Amino acid sequence: MPDDNLLQVRSIAAYDDNYIWLISDKHCAVIVDPGDAAPVIKYLTEHHLTLTAILITHHHADHIGGVANLLTWCASLGLVKPVVYGPAHENISVVTEQLIESDIVSISRPACEFTVLDVPGHTAGHIAFYLNAGDRQHVFCGDTLFATGCGRLFEGTPAQMVDSLNKLKNLPDQTLVHCAHEYTLSNIKFALAVEPQNQDLLAWQQTALTLRQQGVPTVPTTIAHEKSVNPFLRCEESSVIESVKQHQAIKDTHPVTVFAHLRSWKDTFKA
Repeated sequence: MPDDNLLQVRSIAAYDDNYIWLISDKHCAVIVDPGDAAPVIKYLTEHHLTLTAILITHHHADHIGGVANLLTWCASLGLVKPVVYGPAHENISVVTEQLIESDIVSISRPACEFTVLDVPGHTAGHIAFYLNAGDRQHVFCGDTLFATGCGRLFEGTPAQMVDSLNKLKNLPDQTLVHCAHEYTLSNIKFALAVEPQNQDLLAWQQTALTLRQQGVPTVPTTIAHEKSVNPFLRCEESSVIESVKQHQAIKDTHPVTVFAHLRSWKDTFKA
């Protein structure tokens, strides 16, 4: 017989390139970063799932914009109000449970437990949620780490972002990376400008192109994969350092300096 408690993780597309993540068993679901309520409500309705909790990584509108409507929808059905978990160091009015580094979020239905990671940089109080689901590990990292890229520094510093990326980099290699945007193809173009001879990256470009041509998401990837193709996780690799030196004429090769110049380069990069 099928296990009604078996966890499944799926993406729900929103806006032009957002992914809202859903963790569910046969009956209940947790949602991560619902910027838009409509596609979530559609999915929950079609699959007869009850929303029990909402996880928020940071305060940007495309990550929290659907929360209020989801709560209203749950109330209209007479359901128990879902708990909304989010970062303690950001002012998000819809959050009912504020979280900091190492907090544990235990949810009974679906049965799952998340460890909170502080990952500032994209925003000042950005957090991620790490889920050890037994045979698979997952990290829901919002806009901190992308497939073959990382988030812009809107509020944090390069040093903060390097620390945050290293925290994610040090997760088990097989951890699935659930980021919040489909930026992969443009990220790969930049990564190839940095490391044009990276064979893993060249192979990944072909795979990603095929996936997108088929309308299939390129995420999740894995931590191991990101370590082989993502320039922002490779700031200590000689190939990345040399490329940044040629582009920016820097002498200081400290990882934070390399990252800062790499991020600046990406911010103005034209494919």
